[in-house]
Amino acid sequence: ERHAVKHTGEKPYMCRECGYRTAKKFNFSQHIRIHTGEKPYKCDQCEYSATQEQILKQRRLYKYSRERPFKCGHCDYSTADKSTLDKHLRKHTGEKPYMCGYCGFRTTRKSVLSVHTRTHAGEKPYKCDHCDFSAAAKGNLDQHVATHTGERPYICGECGYRATQKSTLSVHMRTHTGVKPYNCPLLCGESYIYIYGLLRHVVKHTGEKPYMCEECGYRTAKKCSLSQHMRTHTGQKPFKCDQCDYSAATKCALHRHQRKHTGEKPYMCGECGYRAAQRQHLIRHMRTHTGEKPYTCDLCDYSAAEKHHLIDHQKRHSGEKPYMCEKCGYRTAKKCNLYEHIRTHTGEKPYRCDQCDYSTGQKSTLGQHMKTHSEVKPYTPFKCDQCEYAAAQKANLERHIAAKHTVEKPYMCGECGYRTANRSHLSRHMKTHTGDRPYMCDQCDYSAAEKHNLIDHQTTHSGEKPYMCEKCG
Repeated sequence: ERHAVKHTGEKPYMCRECGYRTAKKFNFSQHIRIHTGEKPYKCDQCEYSATQEQILKQRRLYKYSRERPFKCGHCDYSTADKSTLDKHLRKHTGEKPYMCGYCGFRTTRKSVLSVHTRTHAGEKPYKCDHCDFSAAAKGNLDQHVATHTGERPYICGECGYRATQKSTLSVHMRTHTGVKPYNCPLLCGESYIYIYGLLRHVVKHTGEKPYMCEECGYRTAKKCSLSQHMRTHTGQKPFKCDQCDYSAATKCALHRHQRKHTGEKPYMCGECGYRAAQRQHLIRHMRTHTGEKPYTCDLCDYSAAEKHHLIDHQKRHSGEKPYMCEKCGYRTAKKCNLYEHIRTHTGEKPYRCDQCDYSTGQKSTLGQHMKTHSEVKPYTPFKCDQCEYAAAQKANLERHIAAKHTVEKPYMCGECGYRTANRSHLSRHMKTHTGDRPYMCDQCDYSAAEKHNLIDHQTTHSGEKPYMCEKCG
């Protein structure tokens, strides 16, 4: 009968705690101990106890047997058990005989595959005593419990990152070493630092999305992704910060937030040493070195390094100004501009200089003011080989060379024959013919052809004087 279930696939023994099923009563009895915490097999030489007799036997051989006849031919490792040596040898050979049938994940150990398979089945037998959290692996539960205790004993020597577990620190180190152990089983060349990155990637090949939201029809390839999505409907935010009132719908969002408290910035630019708390921030930063502007306008030649800059630009074509001041009717295309404008009514000046009493309503104005204190030169890696000009961005250097050192001036005014090497210069010039002055002051009738002229004008209303003399103040 026991052999027959291998053919029928029948699994009559089911755990009521987590839904785990098995064909054998013995396996079921061992599984239940995960929930009860029972460890009936006790070591007669120390306080160690185990859920399974085989685990205890292996530990005795490893810890207390002086005789270790099974030796590794690649290093000094030796063991009392041949099966343990076989597992060790896989570290040298790279052999990973246990493979997941869902996503192609491979491992050297059967126990690791069993834990991994739970990520697909949704089985989470390990439950937290402090809250409703549950996990597929005991290590994940231990890591979660540390969010209650605050203990993080493992420290990264590269960036100061602290972890609750040694294995978590090992995974974190991949952000520094660049190691990506999870390879796409469909041989497309993609590899990932984290297993969940591989899982997200594999569905691009299969296209399978079996989990559907009954509220809005959203579909996903992963059960946990559906659970996260449902929180957009329920408003549930189960992941709470232990240092402030912040709560998040996802665990990774909480981790990102916690870096504000720890100051951890694990992502570092190899060009200039800039560090970021989030990988996406580093990707955006790298474009200042490469000059890459992947977001292009389909109505003109404009391109941007960041998507939100393109969205703001496109409103110039549509004329859309959705944000309106209720005090005076001022309208703008950008929400941040409206906030800055409202401060001209309220008098609020939240941006304060930490070196003097100066304060302002605009972040950019504070940046200009801070230059009056700073003696540090800005980082300008892109140098002109024909003069002393240097720029922080490659695109700025290219514009400089075109304007100052290139004889070619392809942009010509049809009205007067003015020529320039820079398209934006021609656009500014054309306003001298059209009389177009699109930049309007929201406090008087003044208008300007160029934005910087409007900014200078607005200081006559605000009374701001960001530039200070170092001699007399």
